[in-house]
Amino acid sequence: MQHPTHNPWKIVSEQPIYDNPWINVTEYQVINPSGNPGIYGKVHYKNIAIGILPLDDDMNTYLVGQYRFTLNQYSWEIPEGGGPLGIDPLESAKRELLEETGLKASDWKEIQRMHLSNSVTDELCILYVAKGLQQFEAEPEDTEDLMVNKVPFDEVYRMVCNGEITDCLAVAAILKVKLMQLENTL
Repeated sequence: MQHPTHNPWKIVSEQPIYDNPWINVTEYQVINPSGNPGIYGKVHYKNIAIGILPLDDDMNTYLVGQYRFTLNQYSWEIPEGGGPLGIDPLESAKRELLEETGLKASDWKEIQRMHLSNSVTDELCILYVAKGLQQFEAEPEDTEDLMVNKVPFDEVYRMVCNGEITDCLAVAAILKVKLMQLENTL
């Protein structure tokens, strides 16, 4: 499928609004594609979003539960986190899996790359399936109060379909793995 390569947006000026170790926010004065002046805000992420769907030999996976500050509610997710730009994303995935679940995997497969909320951010996400699991001690960060549950994959798929799992990385990874399972490509 072909798409235009010409950018119809014109940047008139930009102003940094906010910066911390994880994100920065910039406000742009623009000329929009219809030729009218406007503003656009962009959140730039300083990490790549990483998600891992660990699968054992019996098709069980591991969900991580935690209270999400931004949502003000509890969330069940796959192991996930941020990988610094310039670092191999697979190394970040291995670190996150060990950190959150205590698991190490011998078999890794990248299953999806996607952009998250691309109307306001440039955040890239990479999803992996991890197999050949061995249990070690989890190493959560001090900001993480995590609960880890081993759950049959079919149950996790049902949870996505019923809206019990709403985290976009988890939903995308679980649906992708279900499709791969149906297509015999897992």
